[in-house]
Amino acid sequence: MAIDTTPSQVATSALQAIPFGSMIGGPLKACIEAQAMAAQTSWQFIQEVGLNIDPKTGQKEAVNVSFQFMQNGRMVQLNVPLLTIVPIPYIAIHDIDINFKANISASSSSVSEQSSSSALDAGAEITTGLKVGPFHMDAKMNASYSSKKDSKATQESKYSVEYTMDVAVKAGQDSMPAGLAKVLELLGSSLDVSDPEGTLEVSARDLTLPNEKNAKVTLIATYKNNKGIFEPKSIKISGVTGNVSDDSVVFELTEARDYTVVAGKKEVKVKVHSAESDTKADTPNS
Repeated sequence: MAIDTTPSQVATSALQAIPFGSMIGGPLKACIEAQAMAAQTSWQFIQEVGLNIDPKTGQKEAVNVSFQFMQNGRMVQLNVPLLTIVPIPYIAIHDIDINFKANISASSSSVSEQSSSSALDAGAEITTGLKVGPFHMDAKMNASYSSKKDSKATQESKYSVEYTMDVAVKAGQDSMPAGLAKVLELLGSSLDVSDPEGTLEVSARDLTLPNEKNAKVTLIATYKNNKGIFEPKSIKISGVTGNVSDDSVVFELTEARDYTVVAGKKEVKVKVHSAESDTKADTPNS
């Protein structure tokens, strides 16, 4: 009987039919998608936790945490960008291990059975007689032949395919990108200790008006609110209009009198006197 090669052919076909591309590429694609989701989560965290959007201008600005504490005998306020004191989730996949195992078994069995018999039935009868003296003998012979042929054959084949795959993914908190690290460095350098009521500074508190026609003196005022932000538009002097210059306001004072510079909850008194009055004050009585 010829050797049955069906099992080896079945095993080879089953091995070729295993979807290696899907089985190996599937976990890799899933890891790439997971990494993209992690990056998106980090960006959403920064937007939702660390940034505020001005409803009027649509501009984004960092969220600051402000709290007060005692320093050198007075109450001060510390303004800290929130992103510098909370951990930003930045998960990255470091290793991907894919272990694949295929188990293919195939078997074939065949049974062949053949039996044959032959018989020929042919009837022939021969009768003979023989007489010897007073005796007489008769002989009778029969002959027959039969032929018969039977055959039987059975064949059985079976196979099974089994494959398993183990996927191990290792991930953890990764170092921040250089751009994000630089942003946090800049935010960290912006830490500021300020007065809870703001800080108002003037260039001088005592000014002398020259003794000449159309005389005037210049006063420069600067104000920071309790968050440490310059607010030049908050600086006012009653009856005097100032001009904003960068973070300060410049006032031209033309009258010899007392002025009050106001910004937020802060007030600073400024005295302007004329040179003529100073001269009279310095001249002794005759």
